[in-house]
Amino acid sequence: MKTINDFNFKDKKALVRVDFNVPQDDQLKVTDNTRITAVKPTVEKILNDGGSVILMTHLGRPKGEVKDEFSLKHIVDEVSSVLGKEVKFVDECIGERAEKAASELQPGEILLLENLRFHTEEEKGDEGFAEKLSKLGDAFVNDAFGTAHRAHASTAVIAEYFESTKFFGLLMAKELQAIDKVLRKGERPITAILGGSKVSTKITIIENILPAIDNLIIGGGMAFTFIKALGGKIGNSLVEEDKLPLALEILGKAKEHKVKVYLPSDAIIAEGFNNDAERKEADIYAIPEGWMGLDAGHKSRDQFNDVLLNSRTILWNGPIGVFEMSNFAGGTIALGDSIAEATKLGAFSLVGGGDSVAFVKQFGYGEKVSYVSTGGGAMLESLEGLELPGVAAINK
Repeated sequence: MKTINDFNFKDKKALVRVDFNVPQDDQLKVTDNTRITAVKPTVEKILNDGGSVILMTHLGRPKGEVKDEFSLKHIVDEVSSVLGKEVKFVDECIGERAEKAASELQPGEILLLENLRFHTEEEKGDEGFAEKLSKLGDAFVNDAFGTAHRAHASTAVIAEYFESTKFFGLLMAKELQAIDKVLRKGERPITAILGGSKVSTKITIIENILPAIDNLIIGGGMAFTFIKALGGKIGNSLVEEDKLPLALEILGKAKEHKVKVYLPSDAIIAEGFNNDAERKEADIYAIPEGWMGLDAGHKSRDQFNDVLLNSRTILWNGPIGVFEMSNFAGGTIALGDSIAEATKLGAFSLVGGGDSVAFVKQFGYGEKVSYVSTGGGAMLESLEGLELPGVAAINK
């Protein structure tokens, strides 16, 4: 893996693709700077070498139109604050103004370019646009794992113009190493937890990870498709009727690979999909009509806890209950506690995928697990075994 640690950036301008697609409030102030903080080590390495940094990113979906609410001028102060250094800003990413700002940049300085997606060519992967961007720097660094699954001009195509000076940033390297640690170099036993609502969104992940893991915990809404396929009565619980044969097929493949599958044995059930609905605990194979399962029950939590405390490598993708509603967050909180305890005992734990990352942040588990991925779609495609365009471009 070719990282920025393999190069000295003294007197070089590094064009760094970052993912500063950050959430903002009504006043356009940044409400979560995690993605900015994540690239700080990369920026510091380049500056400490005596180089300068030109940051490029997208923000939101302006769809090729220049719209003030999507301008990166609104996040400059936050970027400066997080990086601990004044960040210059230019209201273009290509053209004369951008080229002038880049050419005047001195060693030790940082420049932020305007939103890449103000140009439709960015998402189209336009070569001409990529070439114009490439003129701004001496080296290209991709540190945007969150967009590595996109074959956009600034994430993949641009690398063609930097034959020997293209590198992974330190965040990208950490992301790829974390996935590698689970799928290829994980210490056994390896346990994967897949939650969320639908089996259909996780099929390729399950098929790709089965040869690499020892245990598979299936929770959340997708568990009910498996329970019904096995003959259980699930009441009004979420189910993908057309995926019942597939669920049995997955269980068969798991058996072939000698992977132990753990499904919930009980559930917290409710009479409606709302936090204040009447609720009780039930055997997951015998949920009454008119009731739906919205969380893992206490027996399931204990069973999952036993599996996790005996694991040395853990991959977690997806919650096992509707944690957004406080009365149905208990199962996912218990799972988080079990993973945190296993991590404390020496296991390597990787959390990835939108909802599980949201849970980890919301409930303060970020410091209690080994690594939290910054890329939702990119993480999922990596787990599916797909080569990400942004990664392939550097490896060429």
